[in-house]
Amino acid sequence: MYNKNHIVITEYQRITARENLGGGYVTVTKNQFEALEDFVLSNNLDDASNYLRLGQAGRVKFLQAQNYIGVIQLKDGLTIEILPKIAHKSGAENHEEVRGIVINMLRTLRNSPFKQANSATLKTQCMPLLEVFISMFLDELELLIRRGIKSDYIGYVENSPFLKGKLLFSEQIKHNLVHKERFFVAFDEYQVNRIENRIIKSTLQHLYRFSQSAKNQQRLREALFVFDQVQPVKDIRVAFSRFKLNRQIKEYEQILIWSRLFLLSESFTPHKGNTLAFALLFDMNLLFESYVGAWLKRIHGEKVSLQDSGHFLATKDGKNVFSLKPDIVIENGVIVADTKWKLLDEADKDKAGISQADMYQMFAYANKYTNCKSVVLIYPKTETTDSIQVNYCFEGLAGRNDPVSVEVKFFDLTKGFGSQGFTLSIS
Repeated sequence: MYNKNHIVITEYQRITARENLGGGYVTVTKNQFEALEDFVLSNNLDDASNYLRLGQAGRVKFLQAQNYIGVIQLKDGLTIEILPKIAHKSGAENHEEVRGIVINMLRTLRNSPFKQANSATLKTQCMPLLEVFISMFLDELELLIRRGIKSDYIGYVENSPFLKGKLLFSEQIKHNLVHKERFFVAFDEYQVNRIENRIIKSTLQHLYRFSQSAKNQQRLREALFVFDQVQPVKDIRVAFSRFKLNRQIKEYEQILIWSRLFLLSESFTPHKGNTLAFALLFDMNLLFESYVGAWLKRIHGEKVSLQDSGHFLATKDGKNVFSLKPDIVIENGVIVADTKWKLLDEADKDKAGISQADMYQMFAYANKYTNCKSVVLIYPKTETTDSIQVNYCFEGLAGRNDPVSVEVKFFDLTKGFGSQGFTLSIS
């Protein structure tokens, strides 16, 4: 999909400045391509190639999306929306359906503002992802405004035409020996211009520049009117370093997580260079892991441990080193599983495209979790995975009489939590 201000692509799709190529290529202008190319080259040491990979096919230079999804906005206003490549017989490649899946996956992330997404949020999935995120931020802000914006006593020191507060005698003599009509004073005023509100004001101004939705722009204008008496911050990083969350301002927690996400993007994709206006990208490996883990937690409850870190590959001078951290552990290690955001190869009848490194990882789990009966690799379900049926076993493990089974399972992202048939059997 391509229009003047908004492009939608999927993982591994290619962007080029050449026109009329077809074959899945998406065309942008020469200047836009160079801006994206500069982003990749400027961030080379920071692994920007994880987001977009620069390549060439014959005479055609291209940028290929990798397994990060989200939004990139250029300074000329072009928004590139990258969606996961979710293919299924039910036709889930429809952009609105896929956005809904993405939002549901984001809701499972820990320490993120997406947990608050509700059914109203899902109705906005006809918008581009950036506009969905802005709408979610505004929903949270409206809740805060209804509860009441916090005010505080703010200290000021100024050379005033009026005597108020405390007269600073040394400064008065220094500055006003001639100007008897002025007073150098220190005073406090009770007002809304506190640091949390100033961060929100900066976020509103920031988003108003980027939003291309008439509805969101109207809501942003209304919010800016509410914060009219609040000054934006000059240095956002300094502002966040000064902010301290406490019980008195607990209701600000979610809105400030959103503000940090929009103003710094540091939770996901920090980047440098001046060719992009905005980038907010998410690693599909982490999203898939989070979503599957949340589903299994819902089914099996306390029997499931996520990111278990109690086992190590080796010791050095009596100290454990090389930690093992499987994505999912069930029943204290009876089942150990890893999620893999990869597409398997149905043509490979023996290995199905499963990597050697992943099998080594499974072997390490089977060895170190001594009560393990099964290790599981979990992949996303696609229209081709029904034909893939491969199961293995590890035999001859030290101290074991029985082999450990190696299972390959597929998780259907097109089914919601309520209708998902996926589970891991527990003996």
